[in-house]
Amino acid sequence: MHDTGDLGDVVAEAYALGPGDWGMEPVARGALGQIWKLTRSHAPNGPSDDSADGPSGGPAWAVKELLFDGDEEQVLRESALRDAAERLGIASPRLFADRAGACLTRLGGSPDGPCVKLYEWVEGARADSRDPEILSWCGRTLAALHRAGAQETGTPDPWYERCPSPAEWATLHARVRRADVPWADALGRFVASSAGELARHVTASVADGVPCAGEEVVTSHLDVQPQNVLVGPHGPVLLDWDNAGPTSAGRELAQAVFVWSGGNGFHADSARRLVRAYREAGGRPVLRGLDSFSMLFATALNYVRVQAECAIDPTVTPAQREFASGQVVASLRDLPDPTAVARLAECLEQSW
Repeated sequence: MHDTGDLGDVVAEAYALGPGDWGMEPVARGALGQIWKLTRSHAPNGPSDDSADGPSGGPAWAVKELLFDGDEEQVLRESALRDAAERLGIASPRLFADRAGACLTRLGGSPDGPCVKLYEWVEGARADSRDPEILSWCGRTLAALHRAGAQETGTPDPWYERCPSPAEWATLHARVRRADVPWADALGRFVASSAGELARHVTASVADGVPCAGEEVVTSHLDVQPQNVLVGPHGPVLLDWDNAGPTSAGRELAQAVFVWSGGNGFHADSARRLVRAYREAGGRPVLRGLDSFSMLFATALNYVRVQAECAIDPTVTPAQREFASGQVVASLRDLPDPTAVARLAECLEQSW
């Protein structure tokens, strides 16, 4: 975005928030978009009615500016899952429609204008994955999400089910070397070693439209991690539903256990607590060996790929390339270690 004051006015107009002195400040930057806090210092005819039930009722809103073209169908899927999950007790920010009734808005009336979504603003602190109560909440929440999405089947996106081939990695590495980025050699070492080792554990959960043996396919959040949970005065709130879609319930559980229990240096008690809460809340999938962590490995590999591609893409902004370069370096440093994941799987098998 450019002038945040002017664009604050544009967002307010698109969502019928009313007149006033609008301002936006950057809050967080993720792989898919920039989060802004939209506020109105005052309205011309007096203060806003903060008790109103709708977009015009709050003192602040969260604006998500998508860095890539949005997908209205995906936003509708996000909204439907969020509403179903809310009925099961999962708190999340409300997603608002614009004047035309759309939940995805292209600002400025131009095909090149930024795509945004408008949410209720939520105050809170980032969830502490060391907190036993938060771990139990995570397990219960995953189980509730899987119940909410149990009737919505489909084929998971390739992002979660496949990864680059050796030839694709070689082509990408050659492009990276030509771009002469500082991490080109590190990517090359990764391509020659860890990439193939992780890829061996990436498999499809659905074949010819039918879930494979032992797989329970649901529609779910697909990004339940600590940075997407805020803990406010009324408890945890789950954010960032952009990725909602079909997935293997067991594979999403496995990825969440890895992330919430500490990654490669996992804490066994934390992992067991999350899984126990999931099972007690009605979650059915059982984790068995490294194959259960296929989604973890696929997303780690694909994230390195897309960030490396973005980092050398001349059509994106310098800020986007800089962010992507940092993400490549961080991701290569923090890749899941199959040896550690195998120990985690063994720890969990002893818990069933």
